[in-house]
Amino acid sequence: MLLHIFLMILGLTALTAGAEGLVRGSSSLAIRMGLTPLIIGLTVVAFGTSTPELVVSLSASLNNQADIAIGNVVGSNIFNIGIILGITALLCPVKVNLQVIKHDAPIMIGVSLLSLFLITKGTLSRLTGIGLFVMLVAYLYYSIRLARKEVSKDIEKQFQEGVPSRSKSLYRDLLFIGGGLLLLVTGSRLLVMSATDIARFMGISEAVIGLTIISAGTSMPELATSIMAAFRRQPDIAVGNVVGSNIFNLLGIMGAASIASPLSATGITGLDLWVMVGFSMALLPLLYTGLKLQRWEGALLLLGYAGYLWTLWPSS
Repeated sequence: MLLHIFLMILGLTALTAGAEGLVRGSSSLAIRMGLTPLIIGLTVVAFGTSTPELVVSLSASLNNQADIAIGNVVGSNIFNIGIILGITALLCPVKVNLQVIKHDAPIMIGVSLLSLFLITKGTLSRLTGIGLFVMLVAYLYYSIRLARKEVSKDIEKQFQEGVPSRSKSLYRDLLFIGGGLLLLVTGSRLLVMSATDIARFMGISEAVIGLTIISAGTSMPELATSIMAAFRRQPDIAVGNVVGSNIFNLLGIMGAASIASPLSATGITGLDLWVMVGFSMALLPLLYTGLKLQRWEGALLLLGYAGYLWTLWPSS
């Protein structure tokens, strides 16, 4: 048991380090290609922090562990709002960009409802996965066009600060990218294998492990990014990071995992899916009131997540 816990921690560490290396190398390479910090922030950095979820769900999908693959996505979305935004708001009240309220948050809600329908309907086929991926590309194209149209100097400055600087050598970029990918693949295997063994030892279903331990572990890059943004008094980055990550999880990660292998997650219940949708829906009015996420609202999100865990664990 202790060995499995050690391997799980080692896997999480490798995932976090791999994501950091991939973001640094990819961002530097993108700068060499002439991309602006805004575009890099919306694509490379935003999606780079979600690579742990991606490789874990892909690995689980290829190993016919659909409950872990989908549970990781659903649990990460719940964790992102309940824990990451909850903690961020407690540290520093979060000002909200109007674009998130008008565009991104409604898209997140719509995608969450679509995912609820698709998962409860039955097996996620490869065709469904392709459709989700096409929607992700459309969302990305829409976000970049909107950002270029409405971007302000303050937002440009924040994106520039959040993008790693260009390295001195192209070979160093490639080393970071290659090393990051290697750590991500290795970490995902260690995490999935050790978490599965722990679940069997404790008599807990793979779905619960995916919804809790694995989803929380793979969300560590987003948590670190959001906490650092709060300490730097730039917590509005945290909201965009979480909302964008949730959309990417449902469209990109679930899409890629079902393309790799059709998924039928029998262990993911309607409660889990409705909690994900409920958190997404609850976030919009919380953001809209005063265009700020207050400390008491952050505490409310944390309590909501604790309540979800309380209902989840006894059912395992």
